[in-house]
Amino acid sequence: MDFALPGENDPRRVAFRQWSASHPSASGQDLATAGYVAPHWPRPWGLGADPVTQLVIDDELRRAGLRRPDNPIGIGWAGPTLIHAGSPAQQERYLPPLLSGQEFWCQLFSEPGAGSDLAAVSTRAVPDGEDWVITGQKVWTSFAHRAAFGILLARTDTEAPKQQGISYFICPMDAPGITVRPLVDMTGDHTFNEVFFDEVRIPHQNLVGEVNRGWALAKVTLGNERVSLSGSGALWGQGPTAQDLIDVVRDAGGASDPQLRQRLARVWADGEILRLIRLRMISAAVSGIEPGAEASVRKALADRHGQDVMTLAKDLAGSAGMLAGRGPVDGSRPAAGSFRWPEVIWSQGFLFAPALTIGGGTAEVQRNIIGERTLGLPRDPES
Repeated sequence: MDFALPGENDPRRVAFRQWSASHPSASGQDLATAGYVAPHWPRPWGLGADPVTQLVIDDELRRAGLRRPDNPIGIGWAGPTLIHAGSPAQQERYLPPLLSGQEFWCQLFSEPGAGSDLAAVSTRAVPDGEDWVITGQKVWTSFAHRAAFGILLARTDTEAPKQQGISYFICPMDAPGITVRPLVDMTGDHTFNEVFFDEVRIPHQNLVGEVNRGWALAKVTLGNERVSLSGSGALWGQGPTAQDLIDVVRDAGGASDPQLRQRLARVWADGEILRLIRLRMISAAVSGIEPGAEASVRKALADRHGQDVMTLAKDLAGSAGMLAGRGPVDGSRPAAGSFRWPEVIWSQGFLFAPALTIGGGTAEVQRNIIGERTLGLPRDPES
């Protein structure tokens, strides 16, 4: 596909600029109503946009200084799953406030004993009258302390094979019996949480899809998660890129050490490869093709790449890299192999980077998916 964007007089650009002129301070609600939050989604939630149209809208949003609502799990993972399998009533109730950012979402999948082996979840959901009663524990739940709702995997049949006895629920995070406890990572940030369920009652209408068929929906969610995590930034699609690092080094006077120059060339080349794979994935995703093994390919490459970028940034800072958010302070041209940290993100990114090869499916899991789905290798034997 040719990713050269249409020119300034393209009707799609004109239409967006007319809309933005009438919405100079567009809110998340405005963007959602216009279909600009997830333009590739089908109407009425999006615009049914083709790949080029979505890229044009993204470009126009940047030019206008407009940002989509901050709801990565809701918009990136929960929403596509509800479009895929949610009932009309669920779509009507949850998608509009999800898109507008009015209701923030989290993902309740991983457990202390079921991380990489997600099908081994032990949290139970037992029917009782008009409700399901949930008992168990989830862990590494990003933003559970902020979320209004979570997508929840729970076991509904303990006798069935483990992938066939799981169901998929919408869980209100303010339900009685839910306890959220913070997990502070080594950057000092509170993003992750433990979530405990003590006989939490969830209405039957919060079941997504069919009973005991939640594993297939989990794969839809995880496929979209890997697409979402594969943005351009080095930290799960966020933060600086390899090109940003190159720009910092160039602005600081360059690096004369040949080994550092070789490492810079390598991370730049890897970044370009990942950028092109991402464009290919965007084309597939906005054309309605479900994420496949290439999402795992890119995530496996991008996670290691993110660690390489952040490690190289720390090494380039020299002794200043031992100080959080600090670099040379005398204003002189840095010596070879040293440059000023542009933001605290570089030091925080170095501390956060080890999580990249764990979250969203470990590197080992991604390689299993690639081996089985792309290379046709035999599956691992069941333990």
